[in-house]
Amino acid sequence: MMDVGRHPRINLQTYSEIDDISGYIGNFHVTVRKKARYVDESECNACGECEKVCPVVAPDEFQEGFSSRKAIYMPFPQAVPSVYILNNDNCLGHNPIACGKCAEVCEKSCIDFDMEDQLVEVDVGAIIVATGMDVYDPTEMDEYGYTRYENVITSMEFERLISAGGPTEGHFMRPTDREVPKRIGFIQCVGSRTKNGRGNPYCSNICCMNTVKDSLLLMDHYPGTEIKVFYIDIRAFGKGFEDLYQRSKQAGVQYIRGVPGEVFEDPKTKNITLTVEDTSSGAIEDHEFDMVVLATGVIPRRDSEIVRKLLSLSRTEDGFFMESHPKLKPVDAPTGGVYFAGCVESPKDVKDSVTQASAAAARSEILLNAGEISVEAITSDLIVDNCTGCGICVRVCPFNAITGGDAKAKIPVEIVEAACKGCGTCAAECNFDAILMKHFEDAQIMAQVDSILDQDPMEKIVVFACNWCSYAGADLAGLSRMQYPSSQRVIRTMCSGRVDSSFILHAFEQGAPIVLVSGCHFADCHYIDANRWTVKRVEKLWDDLEKMGIRPERLQLEWISAAEGQKWTKTMKELEEMRQAVTEEEVEQTKKVLREARLKVEAKKKAKEPKEGAAEQAPAAATA
Repeated sequence: MMDVGRHPRINLQTYSEIDDISGYIGNFHVTVRKKARYVDESECNACGECEKVCPVVAPDEFQEGFSSRKAIYMPFPQAVPSVYILNNDNCLGHNPIACGKCAEVCEKSCIDFDMEDQLVEVDVGAIIVATGMDVYDPTEMDEYGYTRYENVITSMEFERLISAGGPTEGHFMRPTDREVPKRIGFIQCVGSRTKNGRGNPYCSNICCMNTVKDSLLLMDHYPGTEIKVFYIDIRAFGKGFEDLYQRSKQAGVQYIRGVPGEVFEDPKTKNITLTVEDTSSGAIEDHEFDMVVLATGVIPRRDSEIVRKLLSLSRTEDGFFMESHPKLKPVDAPTGGVYFAGCVESPKDVKDSVTQASAAAARSEILLNAGEISVEAITSDLIVDNCTGCGICVRVCPFNAITGGDAKAKIPVEIVEAACKGCGTCAAECNFDAILMKHFEDAQIMAQVDSILDQDPMEKIVVFACNWCSYAGADLAGLSRMQYPSSQRVIRTMCSGRVDSSFILHAFEQGAPIVLVSGCHFADCHYIDANRWTVKRVEKLWDDLEKMGIRPERLQLEWISAAEGQKWTKTMKELEEMRQAVTEEEVEQTKKVLREARLKVEAKKKAKEPKEGAAEQAPAAATA
């Protein structure tokens, strides 16, 4: 960070946050709120006199609450810039000034209680999201005694206790009596790999090797310490990790396969007893320790929802941000010009974070050096004459690529082609046929439906499949030689959000017994949240079909990922059974009902057109 702060071409904005981001790839406009630190950065020389006289004492967040700080303090050692900061929530010098001692002793007069936040406007071409992660709070998993026993600490608290810059200056000791513990137990996967509603179902990646490193650190500093690690699985998959794990075992660290079921504390000695089933031997054992360390997992940043909304990002089921493609674009966000680095995308260790950060920097350099960008030829076009400016497309666009529009003033919307990804949700939601999707036009998709159902429609199932997941899942089923009925006919769309209600109704009117709409899993949409509009559209269709006397079960909605070839096979078999249960009489009745409904709508439109034309001609006639 010090190198970054000294770099002539890097503007480091500390103690700041992003207020707003607008624009698109290559043309982002960012509003940065530089929060008031109430200390003049250009004048403060970090002498520390203000901290000495400050009467306020508060827990030190950096030291995990093991020590205290003043209301005016240095955030952490080697902070950049090396300047004190005044915490407004703790300070007695605001509204009204009840103290002011720090300002009195400051020889450079750099403390200003009237300092306010500043807004800094920045124009950038690319954005790298590297907001990191948070550590899981084990409070809800109180079976380990974290909230009840002082000598049960987390791995992050352990790091501060053994750090040379920590509250004990590197002299490791247990909190209750400040004695060096001789017996230490580590419990793995606290908050990770759980499915009971508490914690997270995923592996946090770093916990196993962090414990291995901590055990070796203790053995180096305090030889003879008895260390036991209770684990589910040791995942030492990185370069040199297995060697490190074996070194830990050779140093005398005991690894016991089993997670403690009960935790007790001796009221006199404050020692902790763990009751554990050793799954290797099947024996239930009691282990007594001076201190227990919980290897807590990592979680997405708790304030990441703000970043997600600002940049129109999507999440995976575990809550981390989803990349554009896990193999081909592992550092690109679905939003063009935005890149990921570090644990914002998934749990990572330092090496993987540095690797991804280098890749993100390289990707952004490619973009910035290009000068111009090329977009895929699947973006949306606006038919200005048809647009009423209602703004529905503005609301549904997951990439904020559509702006403006005013129905009262009859001002049409504008489409930023560089920001459009071609999901087609806007075209499917538009009620006035004002948006044209290149290469996925309504007429093209309708023609595919007609071609499929031209002959033997009763023998076929019409499937609208998302390009990124369901269509790829069908490919996987075929490549894997999985056997499933051949009755399905697939129409590829870039997203399930492109599937207009008219496509489905047209398929039923042409004699389709079953129609399937399939796309990405609800939390894994390639286009952020476009498939949520698919759900709303299909649910409305189910209601409409039921009102018209058509069985809604004939319209199916299924989420199938690119890796779920087996699910595709299973779904096709189930649909084939449903198809065989549909009778010709039912299909003919459906065709009749839908044809009548369509003709009524067309008649209403035709009836409106002359009236609107006459209304326009009337003023001209009156003038004449």
